[in-house]
Amino acid sequence: MPTDDPLYPPVQYGGGWLLLVFAILLALVVAGFLVARLTRPRRLPPHPQGEQPTVIAQLRGEYLTAIDEVGARFAAGEIDARRAHGELSRLMRGFVNEYSGLEAPVLTLHDLVEAGVHPSLVDALSRFSYPSLFRRQPPVDPALGLEAARQVVRSWR
Repeated sequence: MPTDDPLYPPVQYGGGWLLLVFAILLALVVAGFLVARLTRPRRLPPHPQGEQPTVIAQLRGEYLTAIDEVGARFAAGEIDARRAHGELSRLMRGFVNEYSGLEAPVLTLHDLVEAGVHPSLVDALSRFSYPSLFRRQPPVDPALGLEAARQVVRSWR
């Protein structure tokens, strides 16, 4: 039996290859961390009753302004009542998503009820948005939907 050993010891490989392997592994770990960190929904810390951090006040202000813009576009005749309710639904759900991280834009009304969301959102969607968007009857007056959307933004916790 010959003494030929078909395995080559690791000493034959240069140190550069080992460094390359470690660099690739480190890059994969960093990339995985960044993907996990940057794709998580934003969570705002709980705050004491009556005290609103600047971020929350700014978020509320942005959404209240957007709701007012929908009302102005409806009043100017740029959009009809059905589209106004659609945009209000999108804004309410977007606000809830940004405020709490709950993926409200993709949840059904039933899912939102099961998640135990604030009653103002369930009320606004069930009384104004859903009937106006999904029934053949004429849409509900958008003025009512506008006020309900404002209530969602003001009262959400």
